[in-house]
Amino acid sequence: MTYQECLEYLYKQLPMYQRIGNAAFRKSLDNIISLCDALQQPQHAFKSIHVAGTNGKGSSSHMLAAVLQRAGYTTGLYTSPHLKSFTERIRVNGTELEQDYLVSFVKQHKPLFEQIKPSFFEMTVALAFQYFADRHVDIAVIEVGLGGRLDSTNIIQPEVSLITNIGYDHQALLGDTLEAIAGEKAGIIKPHTSAVISTRQPDIAHVFTQKAAQEAAPLYFASDNLKMSILSATSERQLLEVVDKSNGIFQLELDLTGHYQQFNLPGVLQTVHLLREAGFSISEEALKEGLANTKTLTGLKGRWQVLNQNPLTICDTGHNTDGIKQIVQQLQAIKPKQVHMVFGTVNDKDISSVLELLPKNYQYYFCQANIPRALAVTELLEQALAHGLQGQPYATVAAAIQAAKANAAPDEVIFIGGSTFVVAEIEEL
Repeated sequence: MTYQECLEYLYKQLPMYQRIGNAAFRKSLDNIISLCDALQQPQHAFKSIHVAGTNGKGSSSHMLAAVLQRAGYTTGLYTSPHLKSFTERIRVNGTELEQDYLVSFVKQHKPLFEQIKPSFFEMTVALAFQYFADRHVDIAVIEVGLGGRLDSTNIIQPEVSLITNIGYDHQALLGDTLEAIAGEKAGIIKPHTSAVISTRQPDIAHVFTQKAAQEAAPLYFASDNLKMSILSATSERQLLEVVDKSNGIFQLELDLTGHYQQFNLPGVLQTVHLLREAGFSISEEALKEGLANTKTLTGLKGRWQVLNQNPLTICDTGHNTDGIKQIVQQLQAIKPKQVHMVFGTVNDKDISSVLELLPKNYQYYFCQANIPRALAVTELLEQALAHGLQGQPYATVAAAIQAAKANAAPDEVIFIGGSTFVVAEIEEL
């Protein structure tokens, strides 16, 4: 079995949420438990941090992994979905999973897969756990795929559970109220295990308080003690001032330049503090160097990533109302002469609230990613026109980007996003 044949087997024979959406979601942990039982419980062979949330969980996971790497720990990182290559999902000290390991794992356990019939995500999680166990990582940062309570990753016993922002996304699966969605995310809080909530959201704080009390888990709302403000920002870096009620005022530099990182950073810092209390040796130097070099250390892409300067070209994977709101605010802060927005989305979400947030004076290039979940560009255009947005449809992401580049003046801005899958098709990535 070649690497390509292995990928085709995974994508075609096993349900995959990334491609087909809600139909691939399993509301049970039975399969992942059976898989890991057969693999002799690899998830218990290493320490871990579990990260959930609507927005910010990917960035937070990468920042934590970078800090732990700089502190000298052999660090695993599991995230999803990937942008370009399947192997991006599983890394050790920033290095992607070897293709040969994937092929060997699938060949060895193919009979097990055909017996249990796991989803794509269940198989991938089991693969990650086995890989981290085989590579003897000191600690792994495990990002939740969807929700939390019933997510396949939710069979680990982490050192700390971190939950970032809660917003509206995947309502068909997680519930149509913030309280219901928070309840699903709170499902990663484990008995007697510290839990960190990055940002206190008053309307739903009680969900986490109640769950933590039920599990006798120490609970920390990071934003209660840590206040952030952006001192300066360029296309490559931003400098933040941190007001810490316990440790005074200090500055941190990030190479993740999305302004929304100020909402993720409190949870990261609180988690690092708890890891230190648990015996991990993480110096201030390791913390600062990890945060200042997250992209280099972990390979993170697609988070307010600058692709070109003239015209300024930016991509971001933010795709729900909270994510798009932050993107629009940062675009407005640039005060560009015009924004040329390449935009596509998926077909299993109500996007009216997202379209409502998009400025009507932008020039839009509507497109359709090359996956079954992509919303047909004709339907996207129809909905966009109904919201007063003006633009043209393009059959592919590449065609939309090419048109935006042809039309944008050097002093204007091109933004590419709306969906992770649109960003994934950017050639420069």
